[in-house]
Amino acid sequence: MYDEDDLLPLSGLQHLAFCPRQWGLIHVECSWIENRLTAEGRIGHNRVHLEATETRGNVRRCGGLALRSLRLGVAGKADLVEFHRVPVSGDAPVAGSVGTTVRLPGAAGEWTVFPVEFKRGRPKGGDCDRVQLCAQAICLEEMLGVGVRVGALFYGEPHRRTDVEFDAPLRARTSELAITMHELARAGKTPPPSPGSHCASCSLKNVCSADWLAAGRSVKDYLSRVCDSGPME
Repeated sequence: MYDEDDLLPLSGLQHLAFCPRQWGLIHVECSWIENRLTAEGRIGHNRVHLEATETRGNVRRCGGLALRSLRLGVAGKADLVEFHRVPVSGDAPVAGSVGTTVRLPGAAGEWTVFPVEFKRGRPKGGDCDRVQLCAQAICLEEMLGVGVRVGALFYGEPHRRTDVEFDAPLRARTSELAITMHELARAGKTPPPSPGSHCASCSLKNVCSADWLAAGRSVKDYLSRVCDSGPME
């Protein structure tokens, strides 16, 4: 368990799963450069976070809900958390819902918890988005004392949800990344580069120098090359 003062940004788990070096540049070196992709993502997240809490039928939607987990040592915000009213038979919830429901203030019945994370573009090949959503589910479980079995990633393309089951392997992967993130944060070191196809869409590729460093060249060589090239026009 971590203390409140030890909490790190939940979004850092997505950065770390996507690229450890990207995590270091952002969270250790405080480097950030926005491009079209990150700007579109930021605008989309802000729009969802500003949504007012509303209930329509058997679904209550809460945007921008604050999250934290002392077990993972993270804090952040959920894009959207939906609470789904459980169908009942008589006075009891339907089979399979026991231990996975909560009661909401001013609302009758039992409700399941369903986090939704919004992403621009298409689904990625790795598990970075699933890890981020799983961390949100673990936060909700810890805060509400309820099991969260499934959530969804909503991608701008193809503009539909992809359900994510929070199974044992995904939970283990999320917990391992949280431990690694705290170890890296304590060390205060940016991980070495690992060039790949993921570099193409990274807004930090110009400050990362992944290809240069991965080829065995030193920072001293890089600075010498820049200095020897003369003043920029």
